[in-house]
Amino acid sequence: MESNLGKIDVEVEVKTRADKFWNSIRDSKNLFPKAFPDQYKSIEVVEGDGKSVGSVRLIKYAEGSPLVTFSKEKIESVDEANKTVVYYVIDGETMKYYKSFKGSLNVTPKGDGSLVKWCCEFEKASDDIPEPQLIKDFAVKNFKDLDAYLIGA
Repeated sequence: MESNLGKIDVEVEVKTRADKFWNSIRDSKNLFPKAFPDQYKSIEVVEGDGKSVGSVRLIKYAEGSPLVTFSKEKIESVDEANKTVVYYVIDGETMKYYKSFKGSLNVTPKGDGSLVKWCCEFEKASDDIPEPQLIKDFAVKNFKDLDAYLIGA
């Protein structure tokens, strides 16, 4: 029997300093809908403070967003010193395609900028579900857009 478990890793180099980039990711609730209204309608904290372990965020995507209109993410772990956050998707269209979806994000200094590492581990709901390529592409675009926004800000 073929396993429906999968993993995708991606690395994106950005020009923004690691601490600034990390803080912006951590403040995505306020920043993303303002900076990227064409991608995010709103990000609401439904449990906790939106930053600490156990916090749940409801992300509503903008009209015309491919595949997903909303997702709920629960923070599993946070390491401020190493600028790493791990989260699970617990609700939304993603759950139709994947039984489980866990994402992790890490920001490390690199030269004058940073290296952003994003990884997702998932279990497909069935054999014919594709790899979450769109989600990966969205993440990469997001990091590059955020970098451009922060440099211009």
